[in-house]
Amino acid sequence: MELLRQTWSNLAANKLRSFLTMFGIMWGVISIVLLSAVGEGFQRGNQHVLEELGKNIIIIRNGRTSMQAGGARAGRLVLLDIQDVHLLKEKSKLLEAVSPELIRGAVRAKSPFNSSSLQLSGVWPVYQSLRTIEVDRGRLISEADCRDVRRVVVIGTEASRQLFADRDPVGSTVSLNGLPYTVIGRVRKKDQDSNYTGADNERLFIPYEAARNDFPMPGGQYTADSLSTIIAAPRAEVARQMEEWLEREGLGGFLGLEAQGPVEMDVRAVLAPRHGFDPRDPEALSMWNTAIEAVMFAKMIGGMHTFFVSVSVITLALGGIGVMNIMLIAVRERTREIGVRKAIGATSRNIEWQFFSEGLALTLSSGAIGFAIGVGLCALVNLAPMPERFAGMVTTWQTAASAIVVLSLIGVAASTYPARRAALLPPIEALRYEM
Repeated sequence: MELLRQTWSNLAANKLRSFLTMFGIMWGVISIVLLSAVGEGFQRGNQHVLEELGKNIIIIRNGRTSMQAGGARAGRLVLLDIQDVHLLKEKSKLLEAVSPELIRGAVRAKSPFNSSSLQLSGVWPVYQSLRTIEVDRGRLISEADCRDVRRVVVIGTEASRQLFADRDPVGSTVSLNGLPYTVIGRVRKKDQDSNYTGADNERLFIPYEAARNDFPMPGGQYTADSLSTIIAAPRAEVARQMEEWLEREGLGGFLGLEAQGPVEMDVRAVLAPRHGFDPRDPEALSMWNTAIEAVMFAKMIGGMHTFFVSVSVITLALGGIGVMNIMLIAVRERTREIGVRKAIGATSRNIEWQFFSEGLALTLSSGAIGFAIGVGLCALVNLAPMPERFAGMVTTWQTAASAIVVLSLIGVAASTYPARRAALLPPIEALRYEM
């Protein structure tokens, strides 16, 4: 306690100098907090928007061959059906979940209050988890709905507004192309900025088995089992493979100009024998892998975060140099004091610890004030409306831990040399010293 009182007394004796020295440390810590919060906000905001389309999903659609295979010409249509879903579930080594999707557009939907032309998707229950279809009223499609081929529908927010205005649609009956369907749930409003068939807010979702019976694909080349798309999710450990592949392929891999990723190659390897196309043919199936986008964005945000933190640490280090400079000046100004203290019995260790504690106290108190200001500024910014893909200024425990570690290291480094120099002053020379 005596040491702390002496430290405070010495710092308070030079208020302006102490404040100016503290400002560099404060600004460095504020920079770490603000820049880290910006990076975290962008990462979380973008992740939220990406997951509105789906949680790292791959969208598989019909394609057209670009290579000859088994004597068959290039340019053949490859049409997906329900057997492909079962095949992927059984034989794919990289996929964790798979769902069919039967899409029909311009379905005539009529409620007791209004009518509209809407798009409809027939899906399995797992599709709702993959595509983040979540309800704010009612429930989702269940396995029992599919097994019993029930005529039930989950309705998008905007579709509900068109058909029911502000009324609760759950429990009501809607006519879909003249067939009665019971509304079992309403999808929460989704902030979706990308899609492959239309916004989920404006869609209807029914069990695949009901869609197969009531809304089959139109005639021609399609059969009763034909599908519009297959939605799948890779296993969690596959993300590492995709990250390694992206590092190897670079931007060309991300744009899909030169190669296909491991999940795409796995899907083609499973389906190629059944449809008679070359598994190396990148055009045989149209695939959109959102997991690649997520990995690419995470790497970009990681690089940005590293840059931000590096700039902040440099700023903090410059503040540490300022602390060291001020402590060296303090040692020079108090040379006679050091001589007197040594003459009356103070050891070199006492002197060293005194100046070390002053420098460390100056650094840590500056950092604490800077961290509080940084968190306060983040909270102030978060009161304003946030743009899309930005979740606000997000401070994390990792940011706090990093700031504490860096600040402690700089405080120790900035205080050790001046303290050691003060401790090594000979008492006689210190007593003779005059400013």
